Amino acid sequence: MVKDIISLVRPQQWLKNVFIFLPIFFSRKLGDGACLSSALIAFVIYCLVAGSIYCLNDICDRESDRLHPTKCRRPIASGAVSMGAGYGIMALLLVLAIALTFIYDSTVRHVLLINVGIYFILNIAYCFWLKHIALVDVFVISIGFVLRVLAGGVVTGIWISPWIILMTFLLALFLSFAKRRDDVLIYERTGDKMRLNIACYNLEFINMAITLVGVIVVVCYIMYTVSPEVIERMGTSNLYLTTIWVLAGILRYLQLTVVDKNSGSPTKILIHDRFIHVCIVGWVLSFGVLIYF
Repeated sequence: MVKDIISLVRPQQWLKNVFIFLPIFFSRKLGDGACLSSALIAFVIYCLVAGSIYCLNDICDRESDRLHPTKCRRPIASGAVSMGAGYGIMALLLVLAIALTFIYDSTVRHVLLINVGIYFILNIAYCFWLKHIALVDVFVISIGFVLRVLAGGVVTGIWISPWIILMTFLLALFLSFAKRRDDVLIYERTGDKMRLNIACYNLEFINMAITLVGVIVVVCYIMYTVSPEVIERMGTSNLYLTTIWVLAGILRYLQLTVVDKNSGSPTKILIHDRFIHVCIVGWVLSFGVLIYF
């Protein structure tokens, strides 16, 4: 039972919440203990709220999940956890998340509650309605990532470059389209609709969308590295050199998506693909060296 409950809140998906730490990394404050602890608490809050949303999502999607080759094993879809227990766990996680916000002072707490509230309400709407509207579904997911970055800025008091917000949105959009491609492949192979709006997508459109967004992500990153305000804040004009890691990572993900047809779980790819690991580590190290040394 405990294993099923853990699976229900999907802790492996909490990796997405590391975007909360982006403002710290991009502001040269990795050595600031106060900022790190504030961001860590916000990370836990978002993990709890995300876990509650996953409970609701699985309750809403239980019928369609039973048709999916892997999602059919989810606790609600398989019957391992009842709907009543799912709602109870959802409420408990939400209460814990709200309680943790009282660690912050009143000003930060109020702004963070607004941020988390928007994320929660947006995802409630997503579970019941927005996920069924093609294009809107992937945009909602991407906005969720932007809210995570903004939450990191709120709790640390760090100014966030518009380029960071734009890149976060576009990268999340890129990953979301790649994930939809996996659903399209299943639909074309079996005729099973993993999503009600899946007929509004096809491989030609998805391939074009992924390519378009992937290109824009790289261009935005280049524009970020050469923008005057970033050069002044970071103290270096050589950040453009790190573009090679970003480009390699995007191309590798495209390869996994189009050639290997393995884009159903972005989190699993980020955890298991060694080429992606090299790109991430290479980018972090090179970026860190340029701005910290």
